[in-house]
Amino acid sequence: MKQLALPIAMARAPTLEGFSAGPNVPALDHLKLWAGSPTRSPVPTYLWGPPASGKTHLLLAVREALREQGAAVGWLDPSIAEPPGFDERWAVVLMDDVHLYNAVQQHAAFSWFVSAQPTQRGVLAAGALPPADLQVREDLRTRLGWGHVFQLQVLSEPERRAVLRRAADARGVFLGDEVMDFMLSRFSRDLGSLMQLLEQLDAYALQTQRAITIPLIRSMLENE
Repeated sequence: MKQLALPIAMARAPTLEGFSAGPNVPALDHLKLWAGSPTRSPVPTYLWGPPASGKTHLLLAVREALREQGAAVGWLDPSIAEPPGFDERWAVVLMDDVHLYNAVQQHAAFSWFVSAQPTQRGVLAAGALPPADLQVREDLRTRLGWGHVFQLQVLSEPERRAVLRRAADARGVFLGDEVMDFMLSRFSRDLGSLMQLLEQLDAYALQTQRAITIPLIRSMLENE
């Protein structure tokens, strides 16, 4: 069944509190303690797992938590073609999708590591593969794997349904089983996308003074 693309506008910034951990509680607890500590450990942390397991959500949530504390953060992902040099003002460096880094980005990531460690800056990175399987330069690969390493797992469908149900109940929104089936079959099953879809549906239902039904979802998409 073909999945529908969903335009998302005004998405809320991810938060650690808003992360539905499921089997990923150890990683979430570690990051909450790490991000909330005034003396963050400089030992690097690496998260790995398949798409939709929450890696990017957690990195963005840590960035948001640190920014709320007034801390400057370095960020690197494959979309940054010309990474900047290490900035001494950064409290931590965050590196997403490291398995996709090209040679220039790998060089920058290694340079950030080399600069961060002597100055006791934290490093948090994420990729699709465990450190031993990363196809990156050896000196970067070994540094990604020498600290805390957590494997993230995608929530099962019953877990995603339960999270959606709780989120809908918190909003005072009723999601029938047929609506839930439609959402899970026609849209991305990534939980972050589903939560944004729920937020958009709630806003559209309030605007049109209608209950959330499959016809309402179709109407919302037609009017985007």
